[in-house]
Amino acid sequence: MKIAVMDYGVGNLHSISKGLERAGATVDVVTNPSDLLQSDCIVFPGVGAFGAAMSVLTPVLPSLRKKILEEGTPTLGICLGMQILFESSDESRGQGISALKGKVRRFQTDRIPQMGWNEVVWRNDPLFEDIAQGSQFYFANSYICEPEEDVRIAETDYGGLFASAVRKGVLCGVQFHPEKSDVQGLQLLKNFVGIAEGSL
Repeated sequence: MKIAVMDYGVGNLHSISKGLERAGATVDVVTNPSDLLQSDCIVFPGVGAFGAAMSVLTPVLPSLRKKILEEGTPTLGICLGMQILFESSDESRGQGISALKGKVRRFQTDRIPQMGWNEVVWRNDPLFEDIAQGSQFYFANSYICEPEEDVRIAETDYGGLFASAVRKGVLCGVQFHPEKSDVQGLQLLKNFVGIAEGSL
């Protein structure tokens, strides 16, 4: 499996690339969003701002949306990468990729950003196969996603429950950073590769 990891100019590209390679994938970090349109699998990494990331992707947005939604290209969004899969965000003006219905809002809690390890509770889903229920993953975010369709597969409590993972077919998103989340994070990346390859 060859995976294109999008470089928006920021992001933890080395760690996510190494994590995916350990999961058995070949990784190509791309800076030109047009390269995503030729890829077999896409990863949108975390770190950065909604508006800045979308300004990079906007030139290919209609084609990118078609590739993800109509062609069914396996896609993983991590942290910010999950947020841009939705329609809009409180963080910046403009639209997201809109591959998922819903919006991104700022945390309504006194302790922002959410920073550090938090428990993730999920329902039975291949993305969490062979991971112990209630495992902790590493978060670093001030915004959370509010899906408007039935895609929520995991929740985390931080000033209230929020969607910490979503999946719609081979389209997946996680609000935490699996590449910073020890063995359970590496297992999740391995599971995503399995979903992308059709073995899970």
